Amino acid sequence: MSATETQASPVHQTVRTPDPNAHPARLKADAVSVFYGEKQALFDVSIDLPEKSVSAFIGPSGCGKSTFLRCINRMNDTIEGARVAGKITLDDHNLYDQSLDVVELRARIGMVFQKPNPFPKSIFENVAYGPKIHGLARSKADLEEIVITSLQKAGLFEEVKDRLHQPGTGLSGGQQQRLCIARAIAVGPEVILMDEPCSALDPIATAIIEELIDELRSNYTIIIVTHSMQQAARVSQKTAFFHLGKLIEEGPTEEIFTNPREKRTQDYITGRIG
Repeated sequence: MSATETQASPVHQTVRTPDPNAHPARLKADAVSVFYGEKQALFDVSIDLPEKSVSAFIGPSGCGKSTFLRCINRMNDTIEGARVAGKITLDDHNLYDQSLDVVELRARIGMVFQKPNPFPKSIFENVAYGPKIHGLARSKADLEEIVITSLQKAGLFEEVKDRLHQPGTGLSGGQQQRLCIARAIAVGPEVILMDEPCSALDPIATAIIEELIDELRSNYTIIIVTHSMQQAARVSQKTAFFHLGKLIEEGPTEEIFTNPREKRTQDYITGRIG
């Protein structure tokens, strides 16, 4: 075992004063490890993620934060040789139970990727696709209502209402990302995962997405992976710092950035490691 490993203390042993304003946790991870073949990418991650708030995962590239994010809606299932150990629960239901419908799970736990990825369809059909697949609309009018409401929640409807039947790929990068958020919202998720959703966007589009995230947290549990500590500080209420596949420290965002308990967290925040 290396010196780094011997110094690492499991995050669930770190005791913090409970945040009186924090929402209760619906999503919980217990000793989650991830293996890609013989290589272990994530080591015993345990964390509770509060509902109706934003949790940010920060850390250097390759530290395991996106790997853990993909565990939450079982996206790692699609990678050959990937294996997940430990337990993740939503409302105390094990997300890795063999009887669980993974398609249904990914409707409950939506995902927005780093690069906007609208389907090669119209704006309307991009948002309508999920509700059609999951049978959420009983009529054309129901479907139209879902699409319009989702676009409104994503802050996009006023910009596209006169071109709903034009290709979604014709939108700007920021608009495409909001279209992808609308697509995720349309199936009525409880959790929205965001994997660096602003990294490909300009500052103005980033500010719009961040404002949208702040609005959405009143209705959804949001978990965001970001390389930007400034973004984590702006949008999240809880922050978790990952390093070398381990969860080093987690807690209220303000406390993590102003009074971290782990030296590695302090070193990352101050730019000594990255």
